[in-house]
Amino acid sequence: MNVSARNVFEGKITELTDGAVNAEVEIILAGGDKIIAIVTEASVKSLGLGVGKAVVAYVKAPWVMLMTGLQDVKFSARNQLAGKVSAVNRGAVNTEVAVTLAGGSVVHAVVTNEAAVELGLATGVEATALIKASNVILGVPA
Repeated sequence: MNVSARNVFEGKITELTDGAVNAEVEIILAGGDKIIAIVTEASVKSLGLGVGKAVVAYVKAPWVMLMTGLQDVKFSARNQLAGKVSAVNRGAVNTEVAVTLAGGSVVHAVVTNEAAVELGLATGVEATALIKASNVILGVPA
């Protein structure tokens, strides 16, 4: 299956916390990086989610926010993934940025050209990708 989401992460569920309406799902990727997703309890049932199950997490690149430098702010985004910028592709309006995490996973973000300049995004710069857990879509291999 082909999808338009730029970020496709394969992993296994390491924790699943059920709630009345939604569930929190922790996924560990091959290199040890972790992603948290919030999905409905209906999705937990229909996808057969459980600890140890293989899943694929999808995140569209425009849903990823980036920050650089030391921040004196705390964020509500559950996924705060630190790494180094490994690629920068500037377009007419937006810039696509790839951030390679410690475990080897790559997160792609699309930011405005102005933001890329303000953040000093360039290859080798340390950056953190912020992704809201509710922006992570889960799928299971057929």
